[in-house]
Amino acid sequence: MPDSSPPAPAEAEIAALRAEIDALDDAMHDLLMRRAAVVARMAGSRAKGNTTPLRAGREAAVLRRLLARHAGPLARARIVRIWREIFMANTAIQGGFSAAVFAPGPQSGHTRLAREHFGPLTPIRVHPTPARALAAMTGGEASVAVLPAPVDGEPAEDAWWARLDAPRLQVVARLPFLAGPAADPGALVVAPVAPDPCGEDRSLLMVEAEAGAQRSRIAQALAGAGFAATSLILSRAPAATLALAEVEGFLRAEDPRLASLPWARRIILGAYAAPVPGDAP
Repeated sequence: MPDSSPPAPAEAEIAALRAEIDALDDAMHDLLMRRAAVVARMAGSRAKGNTTPLRAGREAAVLRRLLARHAGPLARARIVRIWREIFMANTAIQGGFSAAVFAPGPQSGHTRLAREHFGPLTPIRVHPTPARALAAMTGGEASVAVLPAPVDGEPAEDAWWARLDAPRLQVVARLPFLAGPAADPGALVVAPVAPDPCGEDRSLLMVEAEAGAQRSRIAQALAGAGFAATSLILSRAPAATLALAEVEGFLRAEDPRLASLPWARRIILGAYAAPVPGDAP
């Protein structure tokens, strides 16, 4: 005969918790479907026009807001991964999206960063040079290009940022958004659109100084114009010194501080959200 005795207290509690989880899953699924429906309406809106669905600053602002209110045992990194997948799923609703990645070697980590940011279902193609990755994007083969973060002292011929076709092409994001180990490689996302601010931004400003210009003089000129530079990267060529400054805030072309700089060539290469802290060790 079947056992008709009531379940043990522990089994009953587990069954009740599982039922609660099932109800929460249904509620989350309902919200995901509602979110996708809103995105679909936005994609079809005449007000949106033919602009790209990529809004790196908007995504960063959403993540920053969620992380600020987050509590409990779920890791901050998990929150970012979950919402990154939601962002990319909704981006796919608005049109095709793919990435061209320059990976200098199998251990570079840039492909992994691109996968983590844009999701496992986003088409990603690896290219042997930054120029090839940029060409794939400008040729319509990819929506964005993912390139290594600039490093100090690299030769001018190797510095892809020195030849970036700004303002037509702009840096719109830095990877990873959630700060990781110091050894984690950094990457920049370049797109054929202007970046959008998130409220806590950093901008990239390139200036061309005279050959042999001292780092201290360039830093002093930036500070004298009112720029708070968080890093300064130099690339020296026989005829000039190229300097790439990461400055606090979202820099616009009409910013009056630019006119205070002593160099004729000064180009804004883009902007991105300042990274946020990861989980405590």
